[in-house]
Amino acid sequence: MTAAETREPRARVAPGALRRLLPPARRFLANRKRALAALAGWSLVESVQTFLGGYCIAQALDRGFLAGDTEAGLLWLSAAAVSILVAAPVVLGVFAQLTHLVEPLRDALVTRAVSRSLRNAVAAPGRTDGTAVSRLTQQTEIARDSFAGLVLTLRSFAFTAAGALAGLFTLAPEFLLIVLPPLVLGMALFAATLRPMATAQNRFLDADEALTHHSGAVRAALRDIVACGIQTEAERRGSRLISDAEEASRSLARWAAVRTLALGVGGQLPVILLLVATPWLLSRNVTAGALIGALTYLVQALLPALHTLMTALGAAGTRLVVVLDRFVRDTSGTASSVGPVADTPVKRADSTTAVDFRSVRLAYGPRARPVLDGLDLSVRTGEHIAVVGPSGIGKSTLVGVVAGMLTPDRGTVHLAGRPVTGRPADELAPLRVLTPQEAYVFTATVRENLTAFRPGAPTEDIEAVADALCLGPLIRRLGGIDADVTPSTLSQGERQLLCLGRAHLSPAPLLLLDEATCHLDPAAEAHAERALARRPGTLIVVAHRLSSALRADRVLVLDGTRAEFGSHPELLTRSELYRDLVGHWQEDR
Repeated sequence: MTAAETREPRARVAPGALRRLLPPARRFLANRKRALAALAGWSLVESVQTFLGGYCIAQALDRGFLAGDTEAGLLWLSAAAVSILVAAPVVLGVFAQLTHLVEPLRDALVTRAVSRSLRNAVAAPGRTDGTAVSRLTQQTEIARDSFAGLVLTLRSFAFTAAGALAGLFTLAPEFLLIVLPPLVLGMALFAATLRPMATAQNRFLDADEALTHHSGAVRAALRDIVACGIQTEAERRGSRLISDAEEASRSLARWAAVRTLALGVGGQLPVILLLVATPWLLSRNVTAGALIGALTYLVQALLPALHTLMTALGAAGTRLVVVLDRFVRDTSGTASSVGPVADTPVKRADSTTAVDFRSVRLAYGPRARPVLDGLDLSVRTGEHIAVVGPSGIGKSTLVGVVAGMLTPDRGTVHLAGRPVTGRPADELAPLRVLTPQEAYVFTATVRENLTAFRPGAPTEDIEAVADALCLGPLIRRLGGIDADVTPSTLSQGERQLLCLGRAHLSPAPLLLLDEATCHLDPAAEAHAERALARRPGTLIVVAHRLSSALRADRVLVLDGTRAEFGSHPELLTRSELYRDLVGHWQEDR
């Protein structure tokens, strides 16, 4: 796993989320006016039902049972019962219209998530976007469910409150003086918690994405983690991410507790005030039936609707705003190339040493055998170095340390007098270019492939590199320097030639070839290495064939216990492993 693969996103609160969401929300709803109108029509029936519920009970008492007219009381109660039975078709009608709002939203989010993931894949080939899974599955479903719950509760509260308040005013205007102040106060207190709740929800989603990303990276690299003995580090990082998610959940729970207070003020306090104010209401000729009807409005209509509204806005509403904002914001990553991006060549260091190793040790895990152990190495500026040794002995590891992709456990590494360890990739990029065995050519023009490390390079420089590496026939076959390249139509050798041209054109003073010519025939490999060696700067080649060692100024031999460094004749004299490698190579020729 690389650091980029396991880096967890930082928790962040998106400023101006509502401002960003309002324009697309208005467009979305404007395209669904018919569904909104039908939903309002069904909800209006629910408002009438709420009004009749409390009003009929009040009339059943005042005009019926308390007036000694049982038959009238029963008729008013029957009217209330009929209004309750109307709820069933109302619910069916509401849900039928709700699908015309919810499912288009889900489809739009899925389309956006897939499109964004594809854009990221094109911009950064080979880079895994672990957060795409969370967006496409969990976050999309959060948005869908939250939107549905929010529409239902907002609609229900608006029309239920309208029916209940109309009923209270009809029974006695004094009821509004008692009910409205605590109701408004409770809702204001609730509104004050929306912003911090959004912050906590955003932290939770960040933690969820980070945990998803880490789990995917660990699953993909499980065998390497066990082989290298770094289970403890992977477990420690996973535990930290789980703790972050737990703390975010606790924060959400704390704000939910604060909202309970708002619910008590807005929902429970009106009932208490109504009971306390009963003597005053009776003194103003408010009837007992009106009091019972008002209590019915509060207990059976306003309080449940308010409770549902606060729950929905506090949980579903916050989640909806945060998740939709993450879809709307343009946070797609871009690929960062390993190599310089300047148009002008990097100034060579004054030091005569291009690469300097001092007592470098590196092992893949605390109990693993070191791949490099006490390595001292000094490569002069302008030298052509070949690295040889048995397969798996640590040649690619050495190049990775030079490039700054691997951090040694001990010792120091310097490029052109600058320390490598701890420096970010963008600072090392102007100093070196690493061309691996797996040559990557992207879908673009020949020019864009060759100038990836030197954007804006003049055509004459590109043509000079093409001549130096004999790329002319390949470029002509592809249709010219500005022709589009389809990677799948290229052979492995052709891909490597284009990547070698890309490295040659780079202004970096150090080129690292990690078996980057393995798919070329011996003649083409020899020509490419000579051309790259004539280029100003230093060349280090992990040899695929031992013939690379014969062309180098000096050769580094790795045998797993020590390293030998010298010219070809010197190593033939003092290195038994090098003599064996040369002997096997000559036998196979």
